[in-house]
Amino acid sequence: MKHSVKLFRFVVWAGLASVSGIVAIAASAFLYLSPSLPSVESLKDVHLQTPLRIYTSDHKLMAEFGEKRRQPVQFESLPKNLVHAFMAAEDDRFYSHPGVDFIGLVRAAVQLITTGRIQSGGSTITMQVAKNFFLSHERVFSRKFNEILLALQIEQELTKDEIFELYLNKIYLGNRAYGIAAAGQVYYDKPISELTLAQIAMLAGLPKAPSRYNPINDPDRAILRRDWILSRMKELGYINESDYEDAVIQPVTASYHGTKIELHAPYVAEMARQEMVERFGPDAYTEGFKVYTSINSELQEAANTAVINGLMAYNERHGYQGPMSNLIEHGATTENDWQEALNQVRSVSVLTPAVVLDVDDKTASILLKDGQHNQIEWDNLRWAKPYINVNAFGYNPKSASDIVQAGDMIWVRKMPDGRYRLSEEPVAQSSLVSIHPENGAILALVGGFNFYDSMYNRATQAIRQAGSSFKPFVYASAIANGLTAATIINDAPIVFDDNGLEGAWRPNNDNMRFNGPMRLREGLYRSRNLVSIRVLRQVGINRAINYLTRLGFPKEALSRNLSLALGNVSMTPMELASGYAVLANGGYQITPYLIDRVEVMNDVVYQAEPETVCKACDQQDELQGNNSGAEDPEMVAYSIPSEMAPEEIAQPFPAKAKQVMDPRVNYIVNDILNDVIWHGTGKRARALGRHDIGGKTGTTNDNKDAWFVGFNPDVLTSVWLGMDNYSTLGRWEYGANAALPVWLEYMQTALKDKQEKRLPQPEGLVTLKINPKTGKLARQGDTNAIFEIFRKEHAPKTISEEETPILDNLEQSFSPKELF
Repeated sequence: MKHSVKLFRFVVWAGLASVSGIVAIAASAFLYLSPSLPSVESLKDVHLQTPLRIYTSDHKLMAEFGEKRRQPVQFESLPKNLVHAFMAAEDDRFYSHPGVDFIGLVRAAVQLITTGRIQSGGSTITMQVAKNFFLSHERVFSRKFNEILLALQIEQELTKDEIFELYLNKIYLGNRAYGIAAAGQVYYDKPISELTLAQIAMLAGLPKAPSRYNPINDPDRAILRRDWILSRMKELGYINESDYEDAVIQPVTASYHGTKIELHAPYVAEMARQEMVERFGPDAYTEGFKVYTSINSELQEAANTAVINGLMAYNERHGYQGPMSNLIEHGATTENDWQEALNQVRSVSVLTPAVVLDVDDKTASILLKDGQHNQIEWDNLRWAKPYINVNAFGYNPKSASDIVQAGDMIWVRKMPDGRYRLSEEPVAQSSLVSIHPENGAILALVGGFNFYDSMYNRATQAIRQAGSSFKPFVYASAIANGLTAATIINDAPIVFDDNGLEGAWRPNNDNMRFNGPMRLREGLYRSRNLVSIRVLRQVGINRAINYLTRLGFPKEALSRNLSLALGNVSMTPMELASGYAVLANGGYQITPYLIDRVEVMNDVVYQAEPETVCKACDQQDELQGNNSGAEDPEMVAYSIPSEMAPEEIAQPFPAKAKQVMDPRVNYIVNDILNDVIWHGTGKRARALGRHDIGGKTGTTNDNKDAWFVGFNPDVLTSVWLGMDNYSTLGRWEYGANAALPVWLEYMQTALKDKQEKRLPQPEGLVTLKINPKTGKLARQGDTNAIFEIFRKEHAPKTISEEETPILDNLEQSFSPKELF
């Protein structure tokens, strides 16, 4: 008996000592670790790392940047089966324990002691939140103890639903998917509200081991895990027998779904990414910024297509340079060999590789990369005359065998009618920039044929000579300095002795012909080089450069010699488009912009405030006697009449663009550029059937650059085509046949369903009948008389004597001192 009492006392004291020891150790650990624990309060305002997403103005996704794919969701939007599936898999007592499941911990300890491994984890969902947000994944006791302490604190600060929401938004589920919403898209291309029970259970099995139980990498193991979770859901009463039986018989349907890009615009997306990094630094990739650009998705698609078609057309004009290789000559003789070879070649933009199977008289049968057989018919083959050089090609082919042979690996592209066309990678490059002239919003932009071969954005980075597309600005300076559209200028040979121009300079017209005296208007719309040079000489280089600088062109980019008249000025297509915006919008300087606004969790953190053409602002300035926006006295005296009511004028206005060109000069130049379309080098654009468009072609020396810039008051578009290495496009390539067709195809979409719109005629202009040969007032009854527009103070006063002015048509010589 005494022995039993002693034993009892020993057990009691030993138990008390053990409990005291455990309490002492726990207290010591708490006192040691608690000062280093992070604040749970931060979870109330947690920022989940969410990628940067770039959208069009109509909310189509163009790109996603960032290491982690995540789409945060709120607990209220979660399907009940989804919540129950994760509880069954990870923590079925989540809603009953205080953050730590002591029963589960004891069970895990017993399993570890008896089997040497843990079969059911002891970590609760709350403990996983603590680990995922605050702790490392290092397997040490101190980390586990911190996890327990943090879990207890979290339960004191947050509701169960808030904890569950954090958990489902944070967990890693494989394949760059962070959070349940991203996983639904990655594995099933569905929002979580559309997932089936079987799919939900499959995703619930991933947190334990995202690679081991991945339905893409190891479907057999993943389906075992899924079925175990379904059985647990049935045991816990979350689903009934029928639901269980239906779910377990479902096959694995998971496959990888990358980010669903809705619009292909990689050059635009990269521009937006760079700007976001400049504004927000590395946080741009992790803070969940949604960037809404000014890009119109329909116009961007039209721009993509127009540039590709323009480059393909250039290739076809110069002949076929042959297949990539002939596989038979390299020992590949079977269709299996050819398929294997095709699998090694990636598609390039719209081009896909194919191998010629056999050739008939007028068709070629082909094997496509996807294993399908198809054929190229004669109308998609016959363009392929043999290429000799950039200026020469061979005879037209008479049969398909003149072009391709069996075993040839070739490029093809699928046409709108579904048929395939023989193609080649373009040797030239092109860019397209389209903006709104009144505020600079970029509507569409293409920087080259294939972004993934070359990230070089030719729309914003390629510095090219503008050629004749720059002439309208030289003519604007002339009209601003007293010349008129009726001023007679001689189109005749001229020579300049100028050491700055490397000796004597004898400029010429592109067709090597001279037409004698002509009106300034005709000189511009017919793009006569000799007229342009004489116009600039008459204005004076210094005066012209000062004027051009006021329009926004940097002085250092402007040549200080008469070659400026021919567009010897280098700039990017975007810079040229910005200059043309002054012509298109009535004379105001704007700055192109891409990002309209940036949002985070539906809060706007950035909103563009572009300087905008605001004619109502001008009217309000007049009413208030405020003309501070104009720098030129002529621009103060003559304003564009407003059709707005006084109460509309009183409304708040956007940031006002600065007026840099007399609206009367602007109107006259616009009218001449309209003649470029109807009577000059831009005649192809008449296909639009509109009278509200103007524009100018441009071709540089040795045909290295081809341009067309055209506009109406709503849309301005600049197209460039050339070689990256500055070599010639070929002697027959001009702005009119290389760049203008690209512009035309795009503008057919851009102006579709838009009413014609012209800038209103400003005050201070008069329209008079003149004699077209003399530029003077027409005599009464003159049957050859035409109408011309003049600034009132520069209108002709004398009546024509009906004789052509006597101008020296012989070669004239000038020295440099006469030019300034």
